[in-house]
Amino acid sequence: MSTKSKLLELLESQKGTYLSGEELARQLQVSRAAVWKAVKTLRQEGYQIQAATNRGYALKQENDILSREAVRCFLEHQEAEVQVFQKISSTSRVMKQLAVEKQLPHGSLVAANSQTEGRGRKGRKFYSPESSGLYLSVLLYPKKTLRQSLEITAAAAVAVCRAVEGCCGVSLGIKWVNDLYLQEKKVCGILTEAVTDFETGEIEFAVVGIGLNLYEPKEGFPEEIRRKAGAILERGVRTDRNRLAACIVNELLKEAEKPGISPEYRQRNIVPGRQIKVFGNQECRVVRAEKILEDGRLLVTNGQGERELLDFADVSLEI
Repeated sequence: MSTKSKLLELLESQKGTYLSGEELARQLQVSRAAVWKAVKTLRQEGYQIQAATNRGYALKQENDILSREAVRCFLEHQEAEVQVFQKISSTSRVMKQLAVEKQLPHGSLVAANSQTEGRGRKGRKFYSPESSGLYLSVLLYPKKTLRQSLEITAAAAVAVCRAVEGCCGVSLGIKWVNDLYLQEKKVCGILTEAVTDFETGEIEFAVVGIGLNLYEPKEGFPEEIRRKAGAILERGVRTDRNRLAACIVNELLKEAEKPGISPEYRQRNIVPGRQIKVFGNQECRVVRAEKILEDGRLLVTNGQGERELLDFADVSLEI
């Protein structure tokens, strides 16, 4: 790890607290001049580092640059590998590649400030503009079969809800199967992709991709998603994205270990009791959502008054 990275890790771990140049040099085992050089480089990268005579250096509390060092400060599983990018094609694409090439540990993550090729279900694009959201993918080695993959998505939905409540003070609802909503607007998408053993049907590894709209983009959402896309926070309301990313991972690792669909997933769901549109087989139909079963399937009543069970489908709340 470079002197710059070690310094950033120290400053992040004690954000808002002044650390003397002498103390920093001692802990980093470098000269005071090397400390100053690292501080200068970090400032050039946008980090708000204050300097005061006879007090030293402090990273300002409102500093919100996504970084590997800051995320690691909040992770409960320190053995996990963390990679952070300011811009990337797709966090899930990179994570899948790393999982195959480097066999990263359980709970490893790739996070980014923006994505150029963010993806949702069925190859749909996920709008991932700079400095408006949090985009991350987490690597899991779940002891589950492909048929149980919905459990992973449900665990991720619950994990994000808990993390957002803890870090942002905002309560979200879950839209079956894999979206999170705030006031009838989609603010988060979750996509779980798994590599399985063909013979056993067991999942070798899964990558959970999560895209959060923290703020509305300065230029607004694109016309095609403007009616349904929303943001968790108003511009000017600050949150620590590094802490939020780590909290999502911490909660996901706890939730993913549990068998079945969490009762919390069903309790937080905003679909039961509503008329919804179901898309499939090149058709769209309106049904009434009754309830989510313990295995995650959705019980609906169709236009003929008949009950059906949906394993997985595209649904819309807009009637």
